[in-house]
Amino acid sequence: MPRLLFTCAYDGATWRGWQSQACGMGVQDEVERAFSAVLRAPLRIAASGRTDAGVHAYAQCFHADVPESCRMSPENWRAALNAHLPSSIRILQVQAVAESFHARFSAVGKVYEYCICTATVLSPFLHNRAWHCPAGVPVEALREALQVYEGTHDFRRFAAKRGNEPEIPPADFYLRTIYEASVSVEQGGELLRLRFHGNGFMYRMVRMLVGTAHRVATGKMTPAQLRAMLDSPEGEKTRFCAPASGLYLQRVLYGESS
Repeated sequence: MPRLLFTCAYDGATWRGWQSQACGMGVQDEVERAFSAVLRAPLRIAASGRTDAGVHAYAQCFHADVPESCRMSPENWRAALNAHLPSSIRILQVQAVAESFHARFSAVGKVYEYCICTATVLSPFLHNRAWHCPAGVPVEALREALQVYEGTHDFRRFAAKRGNEPEIPPADFYLRTIYEASVSVEQGGELLRLRFHGNGFMYRMVRMLVGTAHRVATGKMTPAQLRAMLDSPEGEKTRFCAPASGLYLQRVLYGESS
């Protein structure tokens, strides 16, 4: 059974995250329904990871082992699946990979983007696309806060519990390396794009990093307090989690693509 790697984009506003749901409203559910329509048989897929309800993706990756009897070119696979998918989900790219490749375990990193809009009035075109902060966010203070995250740290205070953590996690369970945590400014200063490039992210981690950095930037926490949360990971988790609507999975990195 040939193994194929698929890259897809989706508008997460109407979906309950990537992961398959009992109600059938996960993006994975819809993609697997499209496979069933093409193959006339069920097929399970494996993704690079989950995204929460309301989170968007420019380039989520998943792999599938397709039947030998259903040989199609990558272009035909893309067209066939898109014909059975709603317009909020699109297959962008299809490529053959080795049998040993795994969309999750072969990934060496991910890039996320988070959008904040500081305009007095939120454009309807940014509804469910950005966190609306009309009081403003001091950019330089935000940039300083984000730089605290760069490097290798124990991020347990910036990760929500999903329920599948080991009872006694290994020493490096919460260790992650953030290669870049930055912010760029667009639209006359009213749109902030935060970029996070790391070797891996835990459940709700990016949203908690953003929410806590926002507290620092707006003067409700100090950079020293933020550093202390990384230096003393046994303390209370952050209570500040940015809304899902502003978060985008921008890229999954494999091997040389990192």
